[in-house]
Amino acid sequence: MNRVTRWLTLVVLAVLAACTNPTPEEQAMATAQECYRQLMDGNSEAFLEGRAGMDSIPQSYHEQLLVSYRQFAHMQRQAHKGVTSIEATRTAMDSTLHVMQVFLLINYADSTKEEIVVPMVEDNEGLWKMK
Repeated sequence: MNRVTRWLTLVVLAVLAACTNPTPEEQAMATAQECYRQLMDGNSEAFLEGRAGMDSIPQSYHEQLLVSYRQFAHMQRQAHKGVTSIEATRTAMDSTLHVMQVFLLINYADSTKEEIVVPMVEDNEGLWKMK
């Protein structure tokens, strides 16, 4: 293999590696989007697991949060006839607070839209969680 071929191979491999390694912004956006999709689909347990620090809360508080999430999702379905899609649109890093703000656009079945901001933090294992 000549020098040019090796160089081109390295460039192609570097581009492929860059494509498969999402940026922190992309990771935070994907996590926030999936957590809210789970909530709107009725999986409040998955939404709770997406929040930082929820593994050390008392069981009674855990149950109260699940009830609140279920009620919220039910109210959204009643008020807007459900959610058609949830899109992560952009991020903004707050370096002072070490929080990534993820902007989600929620599209409802009644044709209304709502933009929400979800603060995300990176845990010790490199996973993004809702604050």
